[in-house]
Amino acid sequence: MQFILTKELGRLAKWLRILGFDTAYYKQDKPSSLMIQALREERMILTRNQRLPRDRGIRVVLIKEEKIRGQVQEVLKALKLKIRPEQMFSRCILCNEKLEKIDKEKAKDRVPEYVFKTQVDFITCPKCKRVYWQGTHWGNVRKILEEINWSS
Repeated sequence: MQFILTKELGRLAKWLRILGFDTAYYKQDKPSSLMIQALREERMILTRNQRLPRDRGIRVVLIKEEKIRGQVQEVLKALKLKIRPEQMFSRCILCNEKLEKIDKEKAKDRVPEYVFKTQVDFITCPKCKRVYWQGTHWGNVRKILEEINWSS
C-alpha cells in the first residue's frame, strides 16, 4: 500500500516511513496536482483537509486525530495495516527511498566517532546519502507502538 500525505501530516509521513510504508509527502496547496500524483502513482491520500475533493477514483482518508500517536494509531486501525518488523527502518525518513546496506568503513566519516565505534551495521539512502544505524530510536519506536497497543 502506497500513501501520499498532505502538508499538515509531515510527522505522520515520517512515522509511516519508519514503519516501512512507501509514503510520499505533498507540500503544495494544489489539490488538482495532488490528485494527479495520487492517480499516477496509485497512492492513497491521507489528509486532515476536509475540503479536499473526493469521489474521483482516489481513496482519501480523513485523519481526525491531532497528535502524532493518535494519528499513527488511527491509520493503522482504519486501514488494518500490519507492521512487519523486517520492514521497519527500511525507508529514508527524509526522502522515502529504500535504504541500502553499506560497509562499516564507508560510514566512518559520515557518522559520529562514538557511533562508528559502537555500531556494526549501517544503512544509507542512495538519494540523500543520509546514514542510519540501530540506535535508541529503534527501541523508542517499538515502545510507542506498545503504548498505543499495536501488535503486528
